[in-house]
Amino acid sequence: MSDKLTHFDDQGAAHMVDVSDKDITARIATAKGRIIMEPSTLAMISSGTAKKGDVLGIARLAGIMAAKKTPDLIPLCHPLPITKVSVDLDVNEANNCVEIEATVKTTGQTGVEMEALTAVNVAALTVYDMVKAVDKSMQISDIRVVLKDGGKSGLYKGQ
Repeated sequence: MSDKLTHFDDQGAAHMVDVSDKDITARIATAKGRIIMEPSTLAMISSGTAKKGDVLGIARLAGIMAAKKTPDLIPLCHPLPITKVSVDLDVNEANNCVEIEATVKTTGQTGVEMEALTAVNVAALTVYDMVKAVDKSMQISDIRVVLKDGGKSGLYKGQ
């Protein structure tokens, strides 16, 4: 691993990394996270009785839309031709949470980790927004990249 941060030039100024000399390869990234809540809030989401509607369905769409908007939110991200975004939200009653997983694919010169992370974050924020009236104590946590593949650095698998 290089000890040089690529988003800074030799003078320490932030800049967008030049990826024009990188090979165009298939890229994929998966991120996961969760939003922890009261059991009654989780039951409301699971049963589909939230006043604002289908919490999981709307959060899924929000995550997909967010992945596509990542370069508008993260200043030094490259706009990429995303070829696939999937966002899955699963109710986990044992841990009183909604588990969120996002996978993003592209064929390009840089990876899609930021897009996957953005999708998970915005999906979790959407869950929070839709049920915050009944549970303000929800916690968004454990957001991380669990898979990255493609490009020179190759495969990364986390937990």
